[in-house]
Amino acid sequence: MLEQSSPLEKTPGRILEEVIEGLCDTASYERVYYRNWRDSPMPSLTILEEVMERLRAVLFPGFYGKSDVASETMRYHVGSNLDIAFRLLAKQIERGLCFFCTSDDRRDCPTCADRALNLTGRFVAGLLHIRRLLATDVQAAYQGDPAAKTTDEVIFCYPSIAALTYHRVAHLLHELGVPVIPRIIAETAHSRTGIDIHPGASIGEGFFIDHGTGTVVGETTIIGRNVRLYQGVTLGAKSFPKDAAGNPIKSLPRHPIVEDDVIVYSGATILGRVTIGKGAVVGGNVWVTSDVPAGARVVQGAARDICFEQGAGI
Repeated sequence: MLEQSSPLEKTPGRILEEVIEGLCDTASYERVYYRNWRDSPMPSLTILEEVMERLRAVLFPGFYGKSDVASETMRYHVGSNLDIAFRLLAKQIERGLCFFCTSDDRRDCPTCADRALNLTGRFVAGLLHIRRLLATDVQAAYQGDPAAKTTDEVIFCYPSIAALTYHRVAHLLHELGVPVIPRIIAETAHSRTGIDIHPGASIGEGFFIDHGTGTVVGETTIIGRNVRLYQGVTLGAKSFPKDAAGNPIKSLPRHPIVEDDVIVYSGATILGRVTIGKGAVVGGNVWVTSDVPAGARVVQGAARDICFEQGAGI
């Protein structure tokens, strides 16, 4: 039996040849390989980042994109950015549709292109609503943080507003049934801000995440109006129901419902389809797996037991 030579005894060329051979072995790549069936490439992260930057320039003119926007040039600023964003997004949505398409018939591809244009048009029609929601988020951050000097500072600096801008865009695309693109946008925001919000989560107006780092909001979470979270809060699932074959059942309601005017302090973990009642306050580092009554506050007792107390504040 021949002895195998050590890597140190091989030339760089030989090492590369062997590694390439191994990486091109079907058994090595079959589970991580995307095969392009229709000559349609995958969605582009780079282009979707450009789409988001142009949408931010439309939603917050003067803060993003060109900063010298005046009322006289507003139509040009908004129109040029939105026109480019529309065309780029339509192509990415088409790629997303092809990415999940299971048909082997190439004649279906023109249908995907038409559908992508329709979905993009419906999305753009919702931008005014997104801006209105973001304006309430900005106001909530300004009023909820005594360190905020102006709303301009909030828009330009706060990770909560950046994360919510991405989320409200991703959520509308998710609601329209656009595949994969919303998740890409959400994960881009996650990597930039440390705030992880699934695009399926429904969030009411006036939402603020103070500091934000490490906050997680799951797919089927429902958040009401004027809710405030702090860093490290998890709104997650307690369990994952499975079908007869042992596979997780997707999209079942499994995350919390947080009603209006709730405050959840740092490090709190709320799991399962529980309801946090209107005006409740959840203290820091609390683990909650059952409903919390409206107006109650939840704190850790001396023996680390959960205590429910009536009354506002904590």
